Amino acid sequence: VQLQASGGGLVRAGDSLRLSCAASGRTFSSYAMGWFRQAPGKEREFVAVISRSGGTVFADSVKGRFTISRDNLKNTVYLQMNSLKSEDTAVYYCAAGSYDTRPRGYDYWGQGTEVTVSS
Repeated sequence: VQLQASGGGLVRAGDSLRLSCAASGRTFSSYAMGWFRQAPGKEREFVAVISRSGGTVFADSVKGRFTISRDNLKNTVYLQMNSLKSEDTAVYYCAAGSYDTRPRGYDYWGQGTEVTVSS
């Protein structure tokens, strides 16, 4: 599976942004899809995951502001980010694998898309 993340950019605090992650291959629906992020000088951290059947888990830091969804016909997973804060600034990565909040639960990773939130 090859993953291509897009949709990042420079926004102001309070704005919204939607990230997309397009997957190649015909096995997209068989994977849970996760989003992680990595800020400069920090470790990669879990953001959200959606299971094959649509179940979701969010990091406490984004709960209530971010939503995750998937379109199995388009082989795409989305991360809708609302009420963005400066602390959301990071490179965001999508990943395919198990329904897990840990990076080691994922087999495939996209290249990352950068999100910068100015205060």
